[in-house]
Amino acid sequence: MIYVSSNGDRWLLLRDPSDGRSFVRHEANIASGGHVTDIALAAFLAADRGGPEHQALWALIGELVDDGATPPSMVA
Repeated sequence: MIYVSSNGDRWLLLRDPSDGRSFVRHEANIASGGHVTDIALAAFLAADRGGPEHQALWALIGELVDDGATPPSMVA
């Protein structure tokens, strides 16, 4: 789960086992019709970063890559 909005919309980070591709699934709340939309991960990441669902995914990515290692560009 990436994010759940106050109105009940949900965003999930998933992987298709048949081809290994990652994608974001948006599940709209029931009042909005409950529609499910799958968005390619690259397209989701390229979209507006201002939404809380985007910020939550970027924060998750940051946690995964922030292991305290010195970036290669900083190594002498």
